[in-house]
Amino acid sequence: MGRYPAFRIDNHWIVSRRGPKNAVDPYRPNAFFTEKEHIAPGRIEEVAVILLTNRECPYKCLMCDLWKNTTDSRVHPGTIPIQIEYALSALPTARHIKLYNSGSFFDPQAIPHEDYEKIATLLEPFDTVTVESHPRFTGETVFAFQEMIRGDLRVAMGLETVHPEILPLLNKKMTLSLFDKAVHTLTSHDIGVRAFILLRPPFLNEEEGIYWAERSVDHAFQTGVSSCTVIPVRAGNGAMETLSRSGFFHPPDITSLEKVLEYGISLHKGPVFADLWDIEQFSSCEACLPARKKRLETMNLHQEILPETKCSCA
Repeated sequence: MGRYPAFRIDNHWIVSRRGPKNAVDPYRPNAFFTEKEHIAPGRIEEVAVILLTNRECPYKCLMCDLWKNTTDSRVHPGTIPIQIEYALSALPTARHIKLYNSGSFFDPQAIPHEDYEKIATLLEPFDTVTVESHPRFTGETVFAFQEMIRGDLRVAMGLETVHPEILPLLNKKMTLSLFDKAVHTLTSHDIGVRAFILLRPPFLNEEEGIYWAERSVDHAFQTGVSSCTVIPVRAGNGAMETLSRSGFFHPPDITSLEKVLEYGISLHKGPVFADLWDIEQFSSCEACLPARKKRLETMNLHQEILPETKCSCA
């Protein structure tokens, strides 16, 4: 078996390995909650997070499982504001908000552009507004939305990896030059950018996964992003299980996430966060998992490197 698969990884191959979607209500968000986040040195504040329900992203990324909670067709105008209003009525007060929608906020097939003004009105209380987008959707629509909202706009984009051979295999329909151009376009309009970076995507061993995640953090800050989030790659979408059975994918270990987070914080270029969603699956030791998870949570909040967790499993 070679390092890379002989078969073609494309939309058809990825979609054909999926299971069924979950049932969703277009008038309700998939989830909503608040979380504490490092906003600036010495400032840890509550952030409202709303996971919007809308049409599936047109880009079928190899590692993505967000399609599970999406609709098959474009939601009707007016439904996204209803979702936001519903979530905000139940959430405690916060000064910052993230609107994540399993794709691109500026994709007109996901968030109807005619809803922007109503959404902007609902976002009036917030000092910062973070949305997610594929670099291909970072055009004039972004600046129009920026003018509508009171708070500072921030856009989160998936850089994923700067590995020159693996990035094309992710089926993201993106090049590094496209990402860099999008960052330049956004930052030149005073829009902050957060980069999502993958830890150990398919076709890398553990050591390589750490190395390329760190190089991706380097590239992100050199390009002009203001913060990075490191995401350990998971199975769960069908395609990743197929690659796992063929020996092309293994999930990273929690200790690798610790190392990349330490590296990113040590750069002092901007906040670097570890994605801790379902972090338990990346640990094989129940004894030290609570301590490692707590350490990651604390480093996320304070952006300071803490002493290593000692355990016999090492």
